[in-house]
Amino acid sequence: MIGIILELLISWLILWFIEKKQLSVLGFKPTKSRLINLGIGFLFAASVCSIYHLMSTAFIDNKWILNPQLNAQMLRSGLWFTFKSVLFEELIFRGALLYIAIEKIGIKKGCILSAVLFGIYHWFSYNAFGNPVQMLIIFFMTAIFGLMLAFAFAKTKSLYLPIGLHFGWNLLNIVVFSNGPLGQQILTKANPNRLEGILSLLVFLFQIFALPLLTFLYFKYLSKKQKIALSN
Repeated sequence: MIGIILELLISWLILWFIEKKQLSVLGFKPTKSRLINLGIGFLFAASVCSIYHLMSTAFIDNKWILNPQLNAQMLRSGLWFTFKSVLFEELIFRGALLYIAIEKIGIKKGCILSAVLFGIYHWFSYNAFGNPVQMLIIFFMTAIFGLMLAFAFAKTKSLYLPIGLHFGWNLLNIVVFSNGPLGQQILTKANPNRLEGILSLLVFLFQIFALPLLTFLYFKYLSKKQKIALSN
C-alpha cells in the first residue's frame, strides 16, 4: 500500500509542476455516474472473461472444477493482490501521465502512446525477453487492452471505468480461473487438454477483441446520452 501512496504523491507532483493541476483532474471524487461506470466496467470484463474461459473447455474433453485446496486466506490474498496490482497499473498508465499526454498531444495520440507503453511494460512483467513470438503476442494483447483502458479514461475523464474494466478482468482471470502469477485459485482445469486448430484461434480472438468492442459500444452509448443531455 505504501507504493500506491507514493504513486499518488508523485502523480500530484507531476500534475502540479507540469500542468498546475491537482489530483482531482484524474476523477477520483465518487459520483453517481462514476460509480455506475465502475460497476458496468467490472460487469463487462467479468462477463467476457468468464465466457472466454468457459469456451476454453466447452469444446474439448475438459471442465472447470473447484480447487480442493481453496481457503479463505487464499481468497483474501488473491483479492488484495489483484486490487493492488490494478490500482498500481492504472495510476501509472491511465493517471497523471496519460492526462498530461492528452493535454499535450491530443486524445488519440495520448491513448496510443499509453497503450504502447502498457504493452512494453508487460514484456517485463511476463519476463518475455528473448522470445520474439511471445513478445509479439503479449504486446498485441496487452496494447489493445491498454488502448481500451486509455480511451475509457479519456471518454469519462475519470479512473473509475478503467479500474472497473481492469479489475473485473484480472479478478476473474487470476483469482477465479487461476490464470496468472498466483497459481491455482478458485477454479482449475480437470486435465491438461487444450483447444487446438481453428477453435483455438477463434477463442483467442474472442479473448482479445470481445471486451474492447463491448466497451466501444458503451462509449457510443455515453456519447449519445451526453448529446441528448446537452440538447435538453
